[in-house]
Amino acid sequence: MATKREYTNGEVTVVWEAKKCVHSGICFRGLPEVFRPRLRPWVKIDASNTDTIINQVKQCPSGALSYYLNDSPKKVTSTSDTKVEVLKNGPLLVHGDLTVALKDGSTILKNKTTAFCRCGFSNTKPFCDGSHSKKGFVG
Repeated sequence: MATKREYTNGEVTVVWEAKKCVHSGICFRGLPEVFRPRLRPWVKIDASNTDTIINQVKQCPSGALSYYLNDSPKKVTSTSDTKVEVLKNGPLLVHGDLTVALKDGSTILKNKTTAFCRCGFSNTKPFCDGSHSKKGFVG
């Protein structure tokens, strides 16, 4: 499976990075006519208008979904304010630009939304990989 796919309607291009996806379901619960995980291709970009698609992509908790406007340089939007959100039975989300200092001393720059593991089961700690849903995490 390709780790990165792009879907465009001519105005906006939605980028999906499979490795970042925590399968929260926010995309398809919020806009099921566009995000259809059981079908291929799973993104039906022409099923809604550009503004609605952008607003839903911005809700992605892991940053697996991003977008860029086709008449602009390929620059994914990011937020400047930082917000922390606790998802019920899921990860801790940090919305905004941040630097993550890892235990080995290295750092990673993150933008948009970053999902941090709260359950302890993730294989990509400190980041969430969706393991909480398979393990029945409650929190």
